[in-house]
Amino acid sequence: MELLYKPWPWYVAGIVIGLSVPALLLLDNKKLGVSSTLKQICAACYPANIPFLSYDWKKDTWNLFFVAGILIGGLIGGVLFANPEPVALNPETVVVLSDQGVTTFRGLLPGDLFNWQSILSIKGFVLIVLGGFMVGFGTRYARGCTSGHGIMGLASLQWPSLVATVSFFVGGIVFTHLVLPFILSL
Repeated sequence: MELLYKPWPWYVAGIVIGLSVPALLLLDNKKLGVSSTLKQICAACYPANIPFLSYDWKKDTWNLFFVAGILIGGLIGGVLFANPEPVALNPETVVVLSDQGVTTFRGLLPGDLFNWQSILSIKGFVLIVLGGFMVGFGTRYARGCTSGHGIMGLASLQWPSLVATVSFFVGGIVFTHLVLPFILSL
């Protein structure tokens, strides 16, 4: 029973996620990815007079159930099987973040940066609102999200997915070492 309350090792979770790609392809030639679901929801809810939303969204209805399962599974996992331990961070990472003013490490996100009060500050606006917009824009610009490119695209040996995945990692490293320290100093 203790296994339910501890994070699964990367090699177990990785295998489960990795096996989902061939399972989806073999079962019904479906591709793993989540980023197109927002477009699908908008096309279902909004009249079809916008060319970007004029397509047969019903052919991918399974994806709506997939995303609903992710949300419900996350809710169940977060409420019923929440890990009582703090997130395991490298002690060097804690020192670096502490030097930059981040001191709250409970939960999945640093409470110093991600809370309702900080959204009204310049730092919070940049991290939460502008950062969220850039993630959404980048997902559409790259024609897929990290899971779509990094899991499905690489598994099917897609050259654009390799470029996108490398770009995600390079962008993360650049942001972490060059941009985040500047934002945290605001």
